[in-house]
Amino acid sequence: MKPAAVSLFSGAGGMDIGVDQAGFKTVCAIDFDVHCANTLRRNARKKTVWNVDIGLLDGERLRDTLGMEKGDLGLLHGGPPCQPFSQIGKRDGLRDPRGMLIFDMVRLTKAFRPKSVMIEQVPYFLRAKMPDGRPAFQALAAEFRALGYRMHSRLLNALSYGLPQCRERVFLVCLPLEHSVFDYPSGNGVRRTVGEVLNDMPDPVPPEETPALPNHIDVTPARDRERISYVPEGLWLSKCQDAPPSIVRNLTRKDTTKFRRLDRSSVAPTLRCGEAPYHPTQDRYITPREVARLQGFPDTHVLTGPIRGRTGSVRDLDQHRQVANAVPPPMARAVAVSIAETLCL
Repeated sequence: MKPAAVSLFSGAGGMDIGVDQAGFKTVCAIDFDVHCANTLRRNARKKTVWNVDIGLLDGERLRDTLGMEKGDLGLLHGGPPCQPFSQIGKRDGLRDPRGMLIFDMVRLTKAFRPKSVMIEQVPYFLRAKMPDGRPAFQALAAEFRALGYRMHSRLLNALSYGLPQCRERVFLVCLPLEHSVFDYPSGNGVRRTVGEVLNDMPDPVPPEETPALPNHIDVTPARDRERISYVPEGLWLSKCQDAPPSIVRNLTRKDTTKFRRLDRSSVAPTLRCGEAPYHPTQDRYITPREVARLQGFPDTHVLTGPIRGRTGSVRDLDQHRQVANAVPPPMARAVAVSIAETLCL
């Protein structure tokens, strides 16, 4: 029987996919965003999905509902909200109420006493401070240690796991104290480009048509297509000398992540919530399915919820944001495999 896993802050399910590919079975996934919860249900495969605020979740009740005793759970895993620690955010860290949600991983660990814990975070978490000035990393490690777990950490890059995206993330792994060393995966040695991942895809369709691949829908407004047409492959709008002021608007040459066209022969920058880069050769934004390809999701994983027009807004997380926020499945799989091997699960 596969060791059971429970997923917190599950988002679109990227970490769940990787964990399950590593030989675990995620039996329950929890997320507060309604569109993420619906995406999780759409791809559940007998997995229980709870659309609740994890901060209000009773861990003992959850464990009882799942019919588990303390110690039964193989892996508790999750990617708490990264916005408080994001490089492009305000970096309010633990002063942002969302930043404190990472300590709910400790609270649920106390309820389940799992064999292992895996947490994904942005790199800035390693430098974040508690409201009292203590390093957040040390405070989190101390709370896990008080429960009998040693917290290991490593900064990993998606490039090392076959993804055409320069995406650095911290993976925290908590194991029983006797495991003084944890060997993080070194990567698979495969380097792929944006072109290798996207070139075999059919053309996307407008929202009123059925796409050949799920979520491969283009909602680029006509005005944006004109703007995109000025951007050469691999460059960004602020560096386009031929673009008129009405197109460039208030951008400066320092705006190197906004309005960027991907390069087929290279890798993508870190995909971010709220930004969608331009397609390498077509005058449009990449579709949610193309974002999913760059994140390492299988084409069979279907996203639900609206696709936000780049000039509009929607309540909760649209499809682009869901998948850009996600933990890339190949990274989660690699770390989860190392956990299973360490614990002989």
